[in-house]
Amino acid sequence: MNMTPTQAVALAKELLPLVKTDVADVVFCVPAIDILPVVEAVKGSNVAVGAENLYFEDKGAFTGEISGPMLVDAGVKYVIIGHSERREYFAETNESVNKKVLKAFEHGLVPIVCCGETLVQREQGITIDWIRQQVKVAFLGVTPKQASTAVIAYEPIWAIGTGKVATTEQAQEVCGAIRSLVKELYGAGVSEAIRIQYGGSVSAGNAAELFAQPDIDGGLVGGASLKVDFGKIVNYG
Repeated sequence: MNMTPTQAVALAKELLPLVKTDVADVVFCVPAIDILPVVEAVKGSNVAVGAENLYFEDKGAFTGEISGPMLVDAGVKYVIIGHSERREYFAETNESVNKKVLKAFEHGLVPIVCCGETLVQREQGITIDWIRQQVKVAFLGVTPKQASTAVIAYEPIWAIGTGKVATTEQAQEVCGAIRSLVKELYGAGVSEAIRIQYGGSVSAGNAAELFAQPDIDGGLVGGASLKVDFGKIVNYG
């Protein structure tokens, strides 16, 4: 929950020349009120626009929610689903995440499906089991063709906005486990096609090492995306 529409447009215009690349997909996921002006601001560039949430119904008496058709009509291509903050503060569950994932696919949106464990869960040694459960439920009813276009973002909750970063080995271990699960569910072709990201205090200083791992295809960047350093992360190579 950062940036007014005016501020978001100014930041987008400042970042556009810094995130030019033909080797990576760049998406600005902005607050709902910023979507329309940012879509206009990035028109004609290599940047797509994403939303930070959607509801699992198309319309109705759900005051304050935003639907898939609204996002599509506004020019959105991607949508973040199941971020840990949505789960913690707004009572989202694996089941509601699944409903939103299915709704995103129904309307041709690419879901960026978030998963991650708390520090207690990591210390108890249940990280992989926890992540597998989150992903398996999120993808219930998703077809292989749909899954191959999805993005899964692994964000250890204890590393989001704290300055703490999972070690490269920890990040790769979990992202590798996610890819193995996708292979179990859908086969090798889908597991190779799906994009798996790491998120959690990604910065210009650690991006290159993280993204060099075999099962980390990019990053879901939080605080660092609000600074010009985001250009260095996008062009880490």
